[in-house]
Amino acid sequence: MGVANPKFPASAAFDAINSALSSSDADRKDAIKQGNAVFAFTLKNKAGETESWHIDLKEKGTVGTGLGTKPNVTLSLSDDDFGKLVTGGANAQRLFMSGKLKIKGDIMKATKLDPIMKKAQNKAKL
Repeated sequence: MGVANPKFPASAAFDAINSALSSSDADRKDAIKQGNAVFAFTLKNKAGETESWHIDLKEKGTVGTGLGTKPNVTLSLSDDDFGKLVTGGANAQRLFMSGKLKIKGDIMKATKLDPIMKKAQNKAKL
């Protein structure tokens, strides 16, 4: 079962990230080695509702709903901007500098997400 939420169209990317992580043991272990953190995302849709997901790249190499256990970094942004970020239509640094992306926790860990997002770009159909 997927973790996408129909009220958040870009959340389909979390299913793509999950399938990228579960497609091969080597890829998952590589992502855990690169990320070494729990990344939480809080997205806000056009209706003003918020929902959270997490990517565990500390132990399991999985994606789930909610903030997960003790996220190292939490990224908050709009569903639209998250979709653009995953598809490569937006730059995380630019979103952060313009205030559209808020980061709580270890900001350096947030930079480790880029290779994982690139893997999802190939699979995400947003």
